[in-house]
Amino acid sequence: MRLVTLATCNLNQWALDFEGNLERISESIKQAKAKGATYRIGPELEVCGYSCEDHFLEQDTFLHCWEALAQLLKTDLTDGIICDIGLPVLHKNVRYNCRVLCLNRRILLIRPKLFLADDGNYREPRWFTGWQRRYEVEDFYLPRMIAEVTGQRKVPIGEAALSTRDTSLSVETCEELFTPQSPHINLGLDGIEIIGNSSGSHHQLKKLHKRVDLMHSASAKSGGVYLYANQKGCDGNRLYFDGCAMIFVNGDLVAQGSQFSLKDVEVVTATVDLEAVRSYRAATPSRGIQAAECKAVRRIEVDFELTTKDVLAVPSRTIEPRYLKVEEEIGYGPACWLWDYLRRSNQCGYFLPISGGADSSATCAIVGIMCQLAADEAQAGNPQVLKDVRRIVGRADSDYVPENGADLAEKIFYTCYMGTTNSSADTRKRAADLTSQIGSSHLSLSIDEIINSFFTVFQQVTTTKKPQFKVHGGTQQENLALQNIQARSRMVLSYFLSQLLLWNRGKPGSLLVLGSANVDEAIRGYFTKYDCSSADVNPIGGVSKTDLKKFLLWAAEAKGWTALTDVVLAPPTAELEPITETYTQLDEVDMGMTYSELERYGHLRKIDRCGPVSMFERLVHEWSHLTAEEVAEKVKKFFFYYSINRHKMTTLTPAYHAENYSPDDNRFDLRQFLYNAKWTWQFRKIDELVQQINAAKKGSRLPDDASTHGGQLPSAGPDPVK
Repeated sequence: MRLVTLATCNLNQWALDFEGNLERISESIKQAKAKGATYRIGPELEVCGYSCEDHFLEQDTFLHCWEALAQLLKTDLTDGIICDIGLPVLHKNVRYNCRVLCLNRRILLIRPKLFLADDGNYREPRWFTGWQRRYEVEDFYLPRMIAEVTGQRKVPIGEAALSTRDTSLSVETCEELFTPQSPHINLGLDGIEIIGNSSGSHHQLKKLHKRVDLMHSASAKSGGVYLYANQKGCDGNRLYFDGCAMIFVNGDLVAQGSQFSLKDVEVVTATVDLEAVRSYRAATPSRGIQAAECKAVRRIEVDFELTTKDVLAVPSRTIEPRYLKVEEEIGYGPACWLWDYLRRSNQCGYFLPISGGADSSATCAIVGIMCQLAADEAQAGNPQVLKDVRRIVGRADSDYVPENGADLAEKIFYTCYMGTTNSSADTRKRAADLTSQIGSSHLSLSIDEIINSFFTVFQQVTTTKKPQFKVHGGTQQENLALQNIQARSRMVLSYFLSQLLLWNRGKPGSLLVLGSANVDEAIRGYFTKYDCSSADVNPIGGVSKTDLKKFLLWAAEAKGWTALTDVVLAPPTAELEPITETYTQLDEVDMGMTYSELERYGHLRKIDRCGPVSMFERLVHEWSHLTAEEVAEKVKKFFFYYSINRHKMTTLTPAYHAENYSPDDNRFDLRQFLYNAKWTWQFRKIDELVQQINAAKKGSRLPDDASTHGGQLPSAGPDPVK
């Protein structure tokens, strides 16, 4: 056997935090060396942090990256270990996203990213250029500060591999794993035995399955060792990078890091047998034919051995991938994101206006999980978490350690039920029961006096005419205004309380306000602009109502917060209109569509890129239990409300990104916010399709509610439906 110990890592980097980022990089190298590793790979752009975005256009960012690398190379950290470090590099006045491979205080190779991510949340071509000279290497002249440390004037830059005395290794970066012609294909065929992938890959529900499948395939089809490093945490925006560093050998997983945790540095190592790689590859003749004619990769010779001479070393065993259920991902991902946001914003806790409904209860539960995670890490002696906890609770110089999540919640989590005459005793009780179980500092109050003051002012400046709710004979215009003033008053009061509750306790600082609007309601625009959906951050803004209910049931059982069961069983209601014997306000009735329908509309609109016509064409077959006219009416209604409410997305609270159909206008879902809500051309086309479908059904003598196998309509004679 030819055994080598390799290290990959999860690092909780922060954009532009050069000092903190360098400390975490250094710590990861120390841990890798302590575990006997001779190769360490870190996350993408780890020196400056992945999410610098337009700061990549500033020369300062490049300068500080080189300064940080110079500090690293002055130490003995790179002695005896190849360190693969991510930072931006300016070469011939072109910006590249690069890996810098170092050994023994010298730079071996600079490898630029070939294929840049430019979809969804990613805009890399705005800041970088992909390396265009495939399989070529050029000279890169080092900055003076680096040359003075390494004694080198220039180093190779380009697409190449390192050839040591006992093996060969190369790298690819994040997006390159997801492309059809990934670099690892040719690298593997050309005999490169160790391939590292440095990523800045954010969490999205069930995304880990795709990553694992890709890495399994990358190492199984052609053999080899594949290492995956990733950022972990909130590095300054809506995304949470979910770590999960992994090592594969010939398609088998041999090491996996955590997906969600509060550890800033997590190093994952595995000892692998290079002879197993060579045997695996040589056993497949068809691979040999393709390998014999593949494009040769330039080798950079390195006088160094990665393998160990320790006869007691043992190769790592195969393990099964660890996956969390969707409801667990919803609980732990946003909780970790909230912890990073809280500690890095230098605020002293969270404030949540809680209604007793599903959305605000889900947010409450997520904060409860955050407190549990922080308390557990503090009790385990995590020095960074202890430091952060003590600062946040105002005991920086003490030896305070939270007894449990509820103990910490009582000090940093404040909740308030803001009732009106339209609120029910049931929602008030559910809010009180849940906050009691989680441990937050809870208030319950009435805002009727605030609402009535607006009526008084209105009558003073206009007439004695008083607006009425719909159930009391008012118009829709009056009804909406009366609902919105309640919702907006809660937002104003929330911010007022968030600034003074700590002062009332004799503590400095203020609280961050949490929002609780889910992704489905955002798409439909079913919320009041500048109400309690307007907050500092929103942990559930990228989660569907369906998934939130699953999460609530899971949290009720897994965390013992039984009050959540009552929340799930209650019908969703805004409680903004008076309840009468014949009328109770319900969300799905108000919206004119169900939450499950909204989720489907969201997927089709964003993920499947459907406009009104193509959405109708899809749904008329999927929803074969409905007539074509009914499907058409539903599609038209969705696009009408979507378009008249799209302007609300421009002020949407920054939300944790969890779903690919998020309507976040700022970074992810780039569309206009002023629409022609009549959609005259598109809706006319839908009407024409309805007529064609009905004619086809009539010609085939099928009843209107009949459907054929798979929901497909049959053709009607020589003139089929198109």
